[in-house]
Amino acid sequence: MRKISELIVHCTATPENKYFDAEDIDKWHRRRGWSGIGYHFVVLLDGTIEYGRDLNKIGAHTQGKNSTSIGITYVGGMDSEMKYAKDTRTEAQKESLLLLLKTLKKLHPEAVIYGHRDFSSKACPSFDAKKEYADI
Repeated sequence: MRKISELIVHCTATPENKYFDAEDIDKWHRRRGWSGIGYHFVVLLDGTIEYGRDLNKIGAHTQGKNSTSIGITYVGGMDSEMKYAKDTRTEAQKESLLLLLKTLKKLHPEAVIYGHRDFSSKACPSFDAKKEYADI
């Protein structure tokens, strides 16, 4: 198993309340020339957690951090007109993200939780994940 030092939260940068799943993201990433979905987990609008890339494989989600991190994304992160970043997490997504991050922290207690924005100029995941999950 890879040594994991970061759990990095992302959003799909898609319109609020619009359904997408791991299969959709896999298609998008393959069109970019990647070998498949770059995230390890996807949290759907209803809170369902889908597997993405195998955890034993290096992700493709945060430049410079992929080899030491697990990438988690929730569906959404933009307003309905795609004009601005917005925390669009449903209550179910919030609950599932919290449960998933707590579980991953038990498996990787040294890992620090970040948002993609902590390593990029992007707004992703459209909220301050590092602050919100600091107590996990």
